[in-house]
Amino acid sequence: MTNSGIPKFQNAAVRVGDGDDARAPLKKIEVDLPGSDQILVKINWSNSSPDPETKGIAGHEGAGVVVSVGDNMHQKWKVGDRAGVKWVHSICGACEFCTNVTVPGTFQQYVVADGNYTSRLPEGVEDEEAGPIMCAGVTAYTACKRSSVRPGQWIVIQGAGGGLGQFAVQYAKVMKRELCQRLGAEEFVDRQLSEDIPAEVKRITKYGAQTVLVLPPSKEAYALAPNLVRPGGTVVVVGLPHDESVIAGARPKQMVLDRLNFVGSVTGTLKDVEEALDFTARGLVHPILTKGTLAEVDKYFELRHQGQLAGCVVLKVA
Repeated sequence: MTNSGIPKFQNAAVRVGDGDDARAPLKKIEVDLPGSDQILVKINWSNSSPDPETKGIAGHEGAGVVVSVGDNMHQKWKVGDRAGVKWVHSICGACEFCTNVTVPGTFQQYVVADGNYTSRLPEGVEDEEAGPIMCAGVTAYTACKRSSVRPGQWIVIQGAGGGLGQFAVQYAKVMKRELCQRLGAEEFVDRQLSEDIPAEVKRITKYGAQTVLVLPPSKEAYALAPNLVRPGGTVVVVGLPHDESVIAGARPKQMVLDRLNFVGSVTGTLKDVEEALDFTARGLVHPILTKGTLAEVDKYFELRHQGQLAGCVVLKVA
């Protein structure tokens, strides 16, 4: 393993405080070096998700270039390769489900990553696009796959203007209509302007949608979802509410008589990430991005909290 050119210290956005008063000012911290089964990635672009952090460093998706390779990883990686770091940092490869571990995130210049579970970025996918695909993109893509919706059927995407939703709209189109010349939703229902969303959905789809993706982590979204699908329809559960009292489901009578299906979906496999990246490499799916810098992380957290951001926010790490 060679470490020439790697600085001893780096910039990182480190959380200070708790709750709504928390901030993440830039601080100097040491650069960790990779172990034998790891690689070190210099992050170029990171997401701006205010997710849980380790050692005060959040950020669970990012993209950059490999600057150091562990002794056991030289067959797979070399310095200069482009790599994407995901929310699920690693898998054990032994248990039935391969659970993940908790590590410092991508709000830092250099990230140690599992060499076996980091994704190689293909040509045609820019770093600022690849970062969001590592979590939001593959999560939306996998949810579309889990929905089992077929060509000619309706899929309702709650939260379509958000980080996951803008991916889901595009993946739903190209996955079912590969040769489509334009990307976009067939219809749009504004929840703030519509007095009766279920009635509006049924006006458009006749009986309700075959599938609804619940992306917003809100009680309102989960309460609404069963009323948007037709008998035999599927509700795909994706958004994770902070409120533990929120339940995904419906009244037993409605579930029985309408034969409703509820399916959980979270992120995706290495193969799912590869497939999601391929859609962007072929020019079929491109995230809608708002770009900032790591030093502006607090600003974008606040704008997201106020609901003033659409699509994904990516931060330049320098």
